[in-house]
Amino acid sequence: MGLASALTTALTGMTAAETQIDVVGNNLANAQTIGFKGSQAVFATQFLQTQGLGSSPTESSGGTNPRQFGLGALTAEITPDFTQGTIEISSNPSDLAIQGEGFFMVAGSAGEVLYSRNGQFKTNSNNELVSVTGNRLLGFGVDEFFDVQTTQLVPIAIPLGSASVAQATQNVFLEGTLTPTGDVADTAQVVESAVLGDLAVPRPDASGVTISIAPTPNLADAGTALAETDGTGSHNDGDTFSYRFAFVDDSGAETLASETRTITLTGGGAFANDSAIELTNIPQDTSYQSVKVYRTAAGGSDFFELVTLSMGDTDYQDNNSVALTANALPPQTTIDGNYEYLITYHRDGEEESRPSLALGPINVIDSRVHIRNLPTPPAGGTPEYDQIRIYRTLKGNPNEHFLVATLDPGESFTDNMADEVISDLEIVGNKTIDYDGPKVDSNTLLVNVLSRDGLGYENLFQEGALSFAGRKGGRTLERKDFEISATTTVQDLMNFMEDALGIQDSIDDPANSIPGSVNTIAGETGTLTQGVEVRDGRLRIVSNNGIDNAISIPLSAFQVDPGDGTISNPSFSFGTIQAAVGQSAATDFIVYDTLGVPTSVRVTTVLESRSGSATTYRWFADSPDNDPLSGTDISVGTGLISFDGEGNFMSSTNSTVSIEKRNSPASSPLEFNLDFDQISGLAANSSDIAAARQDGSSTGTLTSFIIGEDGVIRGVFSNGATRNLGQLRLARFGNPQGLEQVGQNMFAAGINSGLPVEGNPGEQGIGGIISGAVELSNTDVGANLIDLVLATTQYRGNTRVISTAQELFDELLNLRR
Repeated sequence: MGLASALTTALTGMTAAETQIDVVGNNLANAQTIGFKGSQAVFATQFLQTQGLGSSPTESSGGTNPRQFGLGALTAEITPDFTQGTIEISSNPSDLAIQGEGFFMVAGSAGEVLYSRNGQFKTNSNNELVSVTGNRLLGFGVDEFFDVQTTQLVPIAIPLGSASVAQATQNVFLEGTLTPTGDVADTAQVVESAVLGDLAVPRPDASGVTISIAPTPNLADAGTALAETDGTGSHNDGDTFSYRFAFVDDSGAETLASETRTITLTGGGAFANDSAIELTNIPQDTSYQSVKVYRTAAGGSDFFELVTLSMGDTDYQDNNSVALTANALPPQTTIDGNYEYLITYHRDGEEESRPSLALGPINVIDSRVHIRNLPTPPAGGTPEYDQIRIYRTLKGNPNEHFLVATLDPGESFTDNMADEVISDLEIVGNKTIDYDGPKVDSNTLLVNVLSRDGLGYENLFQEGALSFAGRKGGRTLERKDFEISATTTVQDLMNFMEDALGIQDSIDDPANSIPGSVNTIAGETGTLTQGVEVRDGRLRIVSNNGIDNAISIPLSAFQVDPGDGTISNPSFSFGTIQAAVGQSAATDFIVYDTLGVPTSVRVTTVLESRSGSATTYRWFADSPDNDPLSGTDISVGTGLISFDGEGNFMSSTNSTVSIEKRNSPASSPLEFNLDFDQISGLAANSSDIAAARQDGSSTGTLTSFIIGEDGVIRGVFSNGATRNLGQLRLARFGNPQGLEQVGQNMFAAGINSGLPVEGNPGEQGIGGIISGAVELSNTDVGANLIDLVLATTQYRGNTRVISTAQELFDELLNLRR
């Protein structure tokens, strides 16, 4: 029994030595394996053979110890050594090393979670981080907004070159000097258009009007004769009478009177003083309504109206039954010169219509002018005109037209008004013509707006698309579009222009009301209010105060496209009637929305006030990219900036710019802060301001990444922005020696390892992450070589035991011989 047990005992020793050699060989084989943890074989004695258990001391004996001998060795465990390996720097940013406890979590081939200390990772074709054996690294991923999702473990992806990101601007940092010197910005630029007319009001059509030199009744041509007849009248014998004739039009205006015909009564009949005078072949002109007969008193020289005859009455008997009237022959005034006439429609209490095209010119030499076939005001018009007015130039002034007559419809007119009479505007009723006629108001339809050029009138608008670009502070604003329909009014246009020009009023800063402007316009008083209005038929634009807020409207500001491919440029002939005054400065810069779309912004600052202890500027912000709920308002903010007596920035009443993005998928509104801290309020020759930087960025693609000690993977994009791409998660075990090795430098949770405790690097007793480094194998080559020598010696010693036992067996066999 003893020799046999010696053999088996030696065999267990050899087996233990073999196990030790296997463990050491594996350790040495993985001396260059990244993250490898060497193992150590731990042995224990095998069964014991007990020959006696010994005895306890007695009075007669001191006691004996147990008598036992072992039956060999067994492998109690092969324990991994999880001590820290050496950290070595790597050139690959995706290489990772764990400093301290913990394991990387990777996905196994069956989807199970495995654990490893090997931090050599690379990206696959799906941009996922995988180990050298193809296992996906697990952690927390991010959503489309790059927010880490902590709900479940997923493969970590780093989509280099494909992921895009934009950074919305949150802050704009301004710098410069806003001097307290110079003019306070209390005066706004005011521009005003030419007078605009209304197409809806009818205009006289003078195409059928005739104008000519008024005829003078010619007695010779007519063969006019005076003859005495006795017994038919009551004129006294011996009396002398003279006659003259004048044509009368339907307005009562007369031509020049004819030459004189004179007759002396002789009597000669049976009775005295019974004569009548026969007037025959009285002059005729069918373009006039009647003929007026003038006569002197017996023996007199002054002519008075005797009778008015209808045109066609060529004979008349003056039998003294009709007395002379008190109406003396009008002065035989004539006009002399080259004249032009205009016609308007008139109604008391209403603005006259636009004038007709010019009648004439007609050259008159000591005569009168006859105007016939005047147009009739249209029925049912607005206003409903009921009269016609005629205006005429002067001999020495061909550029102005003065009122000469007001007629009822259907009347003609013979003009004999002297220049000095109609041009004396001190005379009640005298006036010059209003060439523009009825003017627009806020309710006028835009398609009816007219602009005058001489006596020509251009219809400025038609249905279609209108684009508009004014100028502000000498800088051209971006074009804005406006749709013109049949019902669009001038008020609609004014609202559009005010929005497109970015004019701000008190409602834009109710806490610190925007002040109005000083009024230096001739003939006006009171404070001007910012905005666009109609004033006496003109569009008036009052800018915000300050030179850099000054509005101007160039000739090409308006463009109208009716949809047929023809583009017109309506001209309002805007001119400056008050120049802006006030220290100011402006700057243009670009910010970005959440989609990375560049957005233009202009900030203008004006010196609003100053006192003995502080300087106050007002800032205005405009953005052509503002997209409000309605309209095209480009104004996006205003507020006050205050500086103390040493020029230091003190405070601002508002510093937020808000740009609407309603028709864009970007987050709306885009709001950012204006940082005025670096602006100085010290004195300078002029103010200046500039945007030093802003923290937004345009769209960029992922170009690189870094992994922090906390395990957060941060992507660096081409636009300079950084975003989270994921969060590495590590696991630790209460008994890592209890993990099951599954090959390829990976472990699985074992029966005695305990459950994994997951956490971020640096938390819950888990080590930190070192990016761009690897943990080398912790194999101690020297110690393992010594272990190898000892295992070899152990093996050799146990073989000697077997040899010795064999020799003893041989001796026993030899006893038989």
